[in-house]
Amino acid sequence: MLFQDTIVALATPAGVGAIGVIRLSGPDAIPLVNAVFKPKDLTKQATHTIHYGRIEDAGRVYDEVVVSLYIAPKSYTKEDVVEISCHGSPFIQESIIQLFVEKGARLARAGEFTQRAFMHGAFDLAQAEAVADVIAADSAAAQAAALHQLRGGFSNELAALREQLIHFASLIELELDFGEEDVEFADRKDLEDLVDQLLVAIRPLVASFRAGNAIKNGVATVIVGKPNAGKSTLLNALLNEERAIVSDIAGTTRDSLEDSWVLGGIKFRLIDTAGLRETEDVIEAMGVERTQAWVKKAQVVIYMADATTETAASIREGVTALGDLDIPIIQILNKEDQVSSEALHAIVKDMPSLICLSAKNKEGLADLEKALLDVVGLDQVSTGGTLVTNLRHYQHLLQTQETLESVLRGLKAGLTGDLIAQDLRYALHDLGEITGQISNDDLLKNIFGKFCIGK
Repeated sequence: MLFQDTIVALATPAGVGAIGVIRLSGPDAIPLVNAVFKPKDLTKQATHTIHYGRIEDAGRVYDEVVVSLYIAPKSYTKEDVVEISCHGSPFIQESIIQLFVEKGARLARAGEFTQRAFMHGAFDLAQAEAVADVIAADSAAAQAAALHQLRGGFSNELAALREQLIHFASLIELELDFGEEDVEFADRKDLEDLVDQLLVAIRPLVASFRAGNAIKNGVATVIVGKPNAGKSTLLNALLNEERAIVSDIAGTTRDSLEDSWVLGGIKFRLIDTAGLRETEDVIEAMGVERTQAWVKKAQVVIYMADATTETAASIREGVTALGDLDIPIIQILNKEDQVSSEALHAIVKDMPSLICLSAKNKEGLADLEKALLDVVGLDQVSTGGTLVTNLRHYQHLLQTQETLESVLRGLKAGLTGDLIAQDLRYALHDLGEITGQISNDDLLKNIFGKFCIGK
């Protein structure tokens, strides 16, 4: 796709700052800027050079600026790109952008610079989406996962899988052309072995989405337990600030309270909830309902018990009451400093996984932190492995997995080549949609429309 127009946008956040960067991309980017830039002739300058001067038009000096030149194809968009660093006044930035619009540029749409880079083959669609993830990364793990995808780690894995599949799909299609002659170009046993290998590669990618999505968006960690177990005290201890009101009166927390906390490079979204109990207080009952709703949306649950009032049996009963959850439940026993060692031993002797701590004194928090990191699963991040963080990618991978499993069943059942070929086409289509080898305008608009203006 060739872009005939030139776009312009502010590439730095709007607002007052030391400098702002205005970006132009397109066939007329350099002539447009050159017409109002003094004193140099930018059309005679080399790529990747920086020039000091002023933006001036019709006797008006807009600002003293620094201009950076990137001549196609050695630029982010693979087009001619000019970046103007001006003073951070919103008035100055808007005036300069308006000047270029009057000279013939068009205001860029959200994500249009990255879309042009994708359309010109600078990277594939999965890498383009990683650009937005890098910008939005708010933890070390999220940054590492996004950069791995941006550098092509995920795309390279998919490309290798798809290339192998294309080879056999082509042979199957060739068989269909010679259907009347009853010949086989694709060895069914080799195809079965290949599909087995592809499933071995795809299944871990599908399974990694839970951890990848948690790392990208933050791990929803809900703290639950009976009233006065110390849930708000634990929230304050982990955040190291007085975020929640703490009182000896049971039922102080009547609504959910959420805050972000970064541990080991992972962002956890800690949610302090109302105590779980039956109550006739209307407001408190609403809080309990919200707690139950949060538990259903959680990725990790911390069940907090009170060492001064609970037994091993009551803790088990409380955890069971949460329902059949397909998520990790970390069980902790609070207020260990307020009971004797004998009483503590009586509770934990049959519950070796129980973590004992004192939220008030901030003792034992290290064991809880280790347990949280363990349940997230950081092996793939720390070793540079691929994590699927994008819901769109996950859905296509899941569909590919299901289709390949159908191919495998068909091969074992001795289905005809035309039925096998149809499933192979579906699998190739889904893998191609992830990287953009197969795409449509609606998909691209949806993806790049989520980017910020100027990127």
